[in-house]
Formats: sequence, structure tokens, C-alpha cells
Amino acid sequence: MMGGGQQQLQQLSQELQAIDEEIEELQSQVDDLQTEQTEIDEAIEAIGSLETGSTVQVPLGGGAYVRAEVQDIDEIIVGLGADFAAEQSADDAVDALETKRDALDDRIEDVREDIAELESESEELEQQAQQMQQQMQQQQMQQMQQQQAQDGDDE
Repeated sequence: MMGGGQQQLQQLSQELQAIDEEIEELQSQVDDLQTEQTEIDEAIEAIGSLETGSTVQVPLGGGAYVRAEVQDIDEIIVGLGADFAAEQSADDAVDALETKRDALDDRIEDVREDIAELESESEELEQQAQQMQQQMQQQQMQQMQQQQAQDGDDE
């Protein structure tokens, strides 16, 4: 019986570890989505503050930038997804970015709900593991007491 209890405890421990890893992965997704939201907010702010003729730093990749002059602030290229982009007016670009941000809000909420469910499942498994440990300790105590009683009877 004790061997089976140990095996169940080990299985619970492995399940808890898997849940913890999944929670970490989901939390990383939330962090990435929030970073994307911040970038969208910065883009919206830039669209609102830039004017035609403004000088901006354009990222080239690898941490390199080049200074460029905004030719027409009302011609903004906005990514549509799946490697497609479209030229839009400043107002339409802001609307598109706000729609993206709202979609990210929804996705973050979904992922946070998944995290909450996993945390709840983890708590239940931890309680099961604690109960199993207590039962195993009680059984060991009973066996020791029985052994002591038998040893006393043998004398």
C-alpha cells in the first residue's frame, strides 16, 4: 500500500510541475502581448505628435537606425497581418492600431483565464498531495505502534 501511495505522490508531483511550466509559458505569452500593446500605444502617440517634415529615427534592424524625414504624415503603412500591409490615413491608421490593441486585450484576458484555471487545478492537486502525505504518515505511525505492541507482547 505504501509503495502505491509513493507512486501516486510522485505522479501528482509531476502533474504539478507540468502545470507550473504551462503557467510560466502562458505568463510569458501575456508579457509578449503586453509588449506588443506598448508598441501599439507608442505608434498611436507618434502618429498624433508627428507632422509632415518631422525627423524620425527608422529602425533598420540589429539595433541600427537611420534618420529620415516624414514626407506625408497622412500616408501611414499599417501591418494587416500575414505579412500584408496597407497605406492608410493617420486617422484610419490609429483606428486600425486601436482595433489591434483591443484584440490583444481580449487575448490577454483569455490567457489570464487559462492561467487562473491552471492555478486552481494546481491548488487542488497540492491539497490532494498533502492529504496523501498525512494518510501515509498516519499509516506509518499505526504500523510503528503495532510493531511496538507486538515487540512488547513478545517479551
